[in-house]
Amino acid sequence: MLFWMELDFNNEGGTKKQKTQTLCHDDERSALLQFKASFTIDMSASQDPFAYPKVESWGSLERNPQSSNCCSWDGVECNNDSGHVISLDLASSYLHGSIDSNSSLFQLVHLQRLDLSDNNFSYSQVPSRLGHDLTSLTYLNLSMSSFSGHIPSEVSFLSKLSMLDLHMPYSLANLTQLLVLDLSQNQISGEIPCLLANLTQLTKLRLGYNQITGEIPSCLVQLTQLTLLDLRFNNIQGAIPRSVFQLKSLEYIFLNSNNLSGYLEFDEISKLQNLRGLRLSLNKLSVQIKTGFRAIPPKLNLLELSSCNLTEFPEFLKYTSELMHLDLSDNNLRGQIPKWLWNSTSETLLFLNLSHNHLTGYEENPVIIPWHRLSSLVLDSNMFRGSLPIPASSMAVYSVSNNEYAGEIPEKFCNTGTLTILDLSNNKLKGMIPKCFQNLGALQILKLRNNSFHGDIPQICLNTSMELAAIDLSYNQLQGKLPRSIARCPQLMFLNLGNNQIIDTFPSWLGTLQQLKVLILQSNAFHGTIGKPASSHEFPELSIVDLSSNDFSGSLPSDYIENWNAMKSVDVNEQIYIQSAIIFGMYPDIFHYDYPITVFSKGVELKYMKTPYLLRLIDLSSNKFEGEIPVIIGNLRALLLLNLSNNTLTGPIPSSLWNLTALESLDLSQNQLSGKIPTNLAQLTFLSYFNVSHNGLYGAIPQSPQFDTFQEDMYQGNPGLCGKPLSKKCGDSESATPQTTLEEDEDSGFQIELDWFVVLPGVITGLIVGVVGGNFWTAKKHDWFVDTFNRRRRLAKRTQKRREQRPWSY
Repeated sequence: MLFWMELDFNNEGGTKKQKTQTLCHDDERSALLQFKASFTIDMSASQDPFAYPKVESWGSLERNPQSSNCCSWDGVECNNDSGHVISLDLASSYLHGSIDSNSSLFQLVHLQRLDLSDNNFSYSQVPSRLGHDLTSLTYLNLSMSSFSGHIPSEVSFLSKLSMLDLHMPYSLANLTQLLVLDLSQNQISGEIPCLLANLTQLTKLRLGYNQITGEIPSCLVQLTQLTLLDLRFNNIQGAIPRSVFQLKSLEYIFLNSNNLSGYLEFDEISKLQNLRGLRLSLNKLSVQIKTGFRAIPPKLNLLELSSCNLTEFPEFLKYTSELMHLDLSDNNLRGQIPKWLWNSTSETLLFLNLSHNHLTGYEENPVIIPWHRLSSLVLDSNMFRGSLPIPASSMAVYSVSNNEYAGEIPEKFCNTGTLTILDLSNNKLKGMIPKCFQNLGALQILKLRNNSFHGDIPQICLNTSMELAAIDLSYNQLQGKLPRSIARCPQLMFLNLGNNQIIDTFPSWLGTLQQLKVLILQSNAFHGTIGKPASSHEFPELSIVDLSSNDFSGSLPSDYIENWNAMKSVDVNEQIYIQSAIIFGMYPDIFHYDYPITVFSKGVELKYMKTPYLLRLIDLSSNKFEGEIPVIIGNLRALLLLNLSNNTLTGPIPSSLWNLTALESLDLSQNQLSGKIPTNLAQLTFLSYFNVSHNGLYGAIPQSPQFDTFQEDMYQGNPGLCGKPLSKKCGDSESATPQTTLEEDEDSGFQIELDWFVVLPGVITGLIVGVVGGNFWTAKKHDWFVDTFNRRRRLAKRTQKRREQRPWSY
């Protein structure tokens, strides 16, 4: 889910132009309608949350003259005098299809501006006719639109271009009048070529969010008109060349999230008197700041020095007068936030990130956050103590997880009507959650995990149509019933209330939440039977269900299981984790808020610091369920973890479980199951944990390389079982040979389709490192997961898709 809080930084066009009422030419109207007909409208083709299908409003010859006047159509602009179409803006229009050399687009030969960005052109190539037929273009934007292949050299024929947003062909060197070059968010690889130095009129160079390697070439010093250098989110290495600081026109330098290394003498930036924004975060740099340095560029308003090996607050910040955005996270800052910092920035600062340091508090503990205009405060993973400072009235993000704050949440928190993200997780807070939280109408993420809150949960979403996407109140001491108002949170996708003292029945009324993916109610006092859903459309997106350690009774909820369609297959979404993406800041970036979960599976407690998007899990263990395991579970073919242990289930193990070809963990222990272990379970090649201990099973244990890895204690308490790894041998009548190839399980009646998702299991639960000892997932394992996941997905799909933004995790 994507939320936007942004200023428009990428729009080069300024204010929107007025539509004219000039009548368009018949041939151009026909060309536009043909162009419209060549695409389908696909709501997943555009990423912008404000996208809409502009072409749907286009008229036709059968309609009245006004509606058929293409000059009045959305995204179309005509010349006032000639009536020719001179601008076509279909950015973020949900277009899905391809553009080939026969496209009617090339009949619009008077076009001066063309923007087709943020659509899905099915990895078609950019036709060479672009350079032959549209020679009047001064602005061209095809970014984020799933084109593939090489950009044709004919693009160099567009000699009038002053703004280009494409990939990087070598013929760009011929565009000597180019002012803006935007190649960001493509899949450009290789090094930065020195041919760019020929573009001496260039004022803005954007190469961010690609796969560029090598070093920053010193030849860029020839770009003396450059005001923006944006190379962020690549794999550029080496030192920052001193020549960068000779480009005296530079206003913005964005080099964050690369592999840059070495020492940087910070006084170099004093040469750049026009500098407004500097981003050096998330590299391997060591920034050296000389004692007494104060020659800070006077217009500097954005400074990011995260992960730059700082050990103290830079004293030059005392002398900033316009600083609005400051990120000093992930350094070695210790002690208290100095009072001079908020004295010098109290009236200007909008964004402050000091997370992942060793800070203990403020030099003078303020009752209210001392920055009057602050919109975002991020102090996670420090050692802050004492009471929570009250957020400023303008604050949207208040994130202070993993500290040592104590006491209660002040009621005055509710006076911040703009609060969008509130994360107080992993502190020492207590008391009741203020009832006035139900009035926080802008709230989208609420995380109060792992504190000592007690009492009832407020009636969230009661008074307003809230946009809450995530609620995590787990590991507290909350009581009472689950508030029914949560059903009025239509965007909710993550709900974790585990490890509390809630007494209620199964919240079937949550089934109306069409976005809900994660429902964790473990370790509470939920009770009663789980009946039938009101319709077949309940919980359609649910992929993680943990109802373990409660007092549920009756039969397993087979009717609900039938509705859990998200567990039946794996979609082709590129998302790696279940998370909320927030766009905010002066020059917006995407920050991802992650949701940790703790589940008991594979015989141990698994702690996911980020919830994998592909994780499919059902845990109904440690309840009072009875009756047989429903055969319908075999339909959930994307299921990875299934735990039905410690109930009073009876009957046989259904052979339909063989259909769960992605299954990695199956725990049926501590029940009253009978019969034989189905031999076809030996076909579950990803199964790494299998526990059927303490049941009434008999007969031969299936034999296969996978089953040979399971220890004897996985079968104990079943005196009728025989065969490896047990010491009891089977007689001839008990021995069985598992099937080696099956297309259909005759007992279950389920037809098997060997989809591509079968290659993905093993990636998900392989994330966990040292869970028995309580260790968390390491950064190294995170890199392995991302690399393995992407590699397997590419092999399965055999197509290259838009690269994921790198996550910002807590």
